[in-house]
Amino acid sequence: MAQTISVGIKQLIEEGRKEIQEVTADEAMELAKRDDVVIVDIRDVRELWREGRIPGTFHVPRGMLEFWIDPASPYHKPKFAEDKTFIFHCASGMRSVLATQVAARMGLKPVYNLKGGFGGWKEAGGPVEAVEKK
Repeated sequence: MAQTISVGIKQLIEEGRKEIQEVTADEAMELAKRDDVVIVDIRDVRELWREGRIPGTFHVPRGMLEFWIDPASPYHKPKFAEDKTFIFHCASGMRSVLATQVAARMGLKPVYNLKGGFGGWKEAGGPVEAVEKK
């Protein structure tokens, strides 16, 4: 029997945007100058190798996000326990809407989505650095 998908990705993203706050690339560039801001890149590592990254970002594979945020998880990363502002991004700002939504629902705050994602950052003239394969 074929699956019937009742809620598509567009709807999930629309609903997610209603629950989160977003920043533009220009706003993110200003915020990135602060010591209390962490830009979180949730793209696949192959995207980083191919496209580069925003300098100083903290890379989190999307599939591990909830596990890295939760202090009760054996995979918890101390970065998420710091008193910081977190800006999540992906390639175009859609996956990161969902990541920002779940991070906020888990209690991480303040959290923002980078509108337009990495593509919007590059389009706005934001700095990019190469990422070498490990």
